[in-house]
Amino acid sequence: MDRIVAPEAMPELVVLTGMSGAGRTEAMHSFEDLGYFCVDNLPSSLLGDLVDLEGMPGQADARRRIAVVCDMRNSEYFFSLRDELDKLKERGVKVRILFLDADDEKLVARYKSSRRRHPLCADGGSILQGIQRERELMYGLRELANNVIDTTDLLPPQLRSTIRALFAPGSEQEGLSVTVYSFGFKHGAPADADLVIDVRFLPNPYYDPALRSLTGLDAAVRDFVMLRDETIEFTKRWYALLDCVMPGYVSEGKQQLAIAVGCTGGQHRSVALAEATGDHLKARGYRVSVAHRDLAFAESVAQAAAPADAGDAATNPAAVQR
Repeated sequence: MDRIVAPEAMPELVVLTGMSGAGRTEAMHSFEDLGYFCVDNLPSSLLGDLVDLEGMPGQADARRRIAVVCDMRNSEYFFSLRDELDKLKERGVKVRILFLDADDEKLVARYKSSRRRHPLCADGGSILQGIQRERELMYGLRELANNVIDTTDLLPPQLRSTIRALFAPGSEQEGLSVTVYSFGFKHGAPADADLVIDVRFLPNPYYDPALRSLTGLDAAVRDFVMLRDETIEFTKRWYALLDCVMPGYVSEGKQQLAIAVGCTGGQHRSVALAEATGDHLKARGYRVSVAHRDLAFAESVAQAAAPADAGDAATNPAAVQR
């Protein structure tokens, strides 16, 4: 007896199928990047059990999304796929079939390049014969598909972009996860950043005794940094650069991007500008998180500085490296 599941809790199921060699592996990676719970080469008889599986992770909106590859590698189960999908639809599961295809010549070339055996060539037939046999068996399922993608002339980034456009729950910009973080060069340069911007050329609030113990999250420091003429000119050019490169990252299918904003200590300038950068990207529709790698050092540094030290630092910036 099937477990009763409320309609709003029903997962969305994508069945990924199609011709062997048409790009299913690359497509599966795309669904993983989109946050789908992915299963490769699942016998069709287990689809109902997968849908009923408890404890399956959901996405950010708590909606469960599942992508399953069903193909001729499990030929003994494959022919019951249509019946299993009909059962799921009767239960209210939202099912979409994605069929990947390519012309015979391209499929032959891909198999020769990979040196793998076609699943329907077990009897010693040629690759082309296996492809033609598979195409005959797949015809009915192709007709049922909600979406058909011909990968004959598609590069992997183009296939990923097509899948994102069809299946991403939000916009293409939201498919790119952006982390903007501040850091201090004195604590080490970042090793994981895709873009690094050095803002040590801007005036440092550290040398203002009233601002020294504050951070770029405080309004006084933020105004000191962001309202200066040189910062206004810099951010205009910095935002123009981001507006130029970010669409390229999206179109290339990049899923994660780290932007690091650095000053000397990671307490004042970089923090304020990392926050401003995050706000700019959010306004452009990107999914952004902002973090401050070295901000934890700020409190310990402030506590360690005695009043006499503060006076020395104000008159001799080299006394405290910042």
